[in-house]
Amino acid sequence: MIPVTTFKGASVAVFGLGGSGLATCAALAAGGARVIAWDDSPASLARAEAAGHETADLRHIDWSGIAALVLAPGVPLTHPAPHWSVGLARVNGVEVLGDIELFCRERRATAPRSPFVAITGTNGKSTTTALITHILAETGRDPQMGGNIGTAVLSLAPPAAGRSHVVECSSFQIDLTPSIDPLVGICLNVTPDHLDRHGTIDLYAAVKERLVAGVQPGGTAIVGIDDRHSQTMADRAERAGHRTVRISIRNPVADGLCLEGGDILRMQAGAVVRRFSIAAAGALRGTHNAQNAMAAYAACEALGLSHEAIVRAMLTFPGLAHRMEQVGRIGRVLFVNDSKATNADSAEKALAAFSDVYWIAGGTPKEGGIAPLARFFPRIRKSYLIGKSAADFAATLGDHPHVIAGTLDRAVALAAADAAADGAADPVVLLSPACASYDQFPNFEVRGTAFRDLVLAMPGVAKV
Repeated sequence: MIPVTTFKGASVAVFGLGGSGLATCAALAAGGARVIAWDDSPASLARAEAAGHETADLRHIDWSGIAALVLAPGVPLTHPAPHWSVGLARVNGVEVLGDIELFCRERRATAPRSPFVAITGTNGKSTTTALITHILAETGRDPQMGGNIGTAVLSLAPPAAGRSHVVECSSFQIDLTPSIDPLVGICLNVTPDHLDRHGTIDLYAAVKERLVAGVQPGGTAIVGIDDRHSQTMADRAERAGHRTVRISIRNPVADGLCLEGGDILRMQAGAVVRRFSIAAAGALRGTHNAQNAMAAYAACEALGLSHEAIVRAMLTFPGLAHRMEQVGRIGRVLFVNDSKATNADSAEKALAAFSDVYWIAGGTPKEGGIAPLARFFPRIRKSYLIGKSAADFAATLGDHPHVIAGTLDRAVALAAADAAADGAADPVVLLSPACASYDQFPNFEVRGTAFRDLVLAMPGVAKV
């Protein structure tokens, strides 16, 4: 835990008592603050009370004695309308913060030059966060990984000179972190997302940019420049005096990292100073993962790691569960769990990474279905359709080989048998559903775990 001493002796209101909210209450209390917690969920309130935290309906407290409102990131700050607790805080002149802001203030107070890497972007931030953490761990550092990736930042070990914090930041979290100041700030990309919470793509991009613009003096801004908003972001960071490393999977760069064929190039002043390949890293297949690898390389380089150490560690990255996760092999057939692909855009990245695909898809459909994936159909030997979307996906596939399998267990059995009979060198059974899971599974994690269990229970399977 990171005790939050910057509010010692003060009263702090906390709204939203999920995992990060409960960790926030504990960290504030450990640092000497009085915490008044509330949530609209009776079950969440009961958990907070069981943990010993004071609870009170924030509609009825005396706000004149409240130093700050700490808001859970899932609670609306601005759009479509501020949550009622935000309105009460603002009327009473109380600042509204998130748990990452509390971390930033504690770091500045206790270990302001300790390594702090913050990662954002519409896509790829979880993989990049995990990859940086893996490289730091493999090279003997003490990395603490948290934030949007699933571990509340205040539940990590406290900032210290020899300890690195690698923190994934969603736009919601950045919005609640007005003084974010990483030593290394990364923005991978900006594409339309969460516009219901930010209003417009320009406002959404402006929130993302705050992470890069806040890089502390002597730090490094790393920006993927393959979209308009990010290009502008990189230019502004450089003009503001930040050391800026640009990365691109589409175009050459003079200073930064880019692609040439299958190689990643480290460029300085227009010259190639390093060249390496991640082809041997099965968990980093696809050009989208090349971008993630570039960002991780630049971050670890900025933290003082050598080229050789970074690349050596990168090649042993196991990947994230449910994100292009290589589950096992049976003979030549590779089984890949990409259950996190809950829409066509995410599934596209997996389909682009493989040929000779036996594709398991379906579930609760998203708008647009799989029509945007039509250009990848030639890579698919056969599709195995499950869940509510099966009939609609079958209609989109048309004459392309497919079967309505209905359930995941039947789809895995059928796909494994067909792939085993394939004469291709590297057939792949790929779960990349392009759908939410809620018709048959509580979430994508449970769906991916079910796929993994089915594969590992098959005769002759070897873990990858």
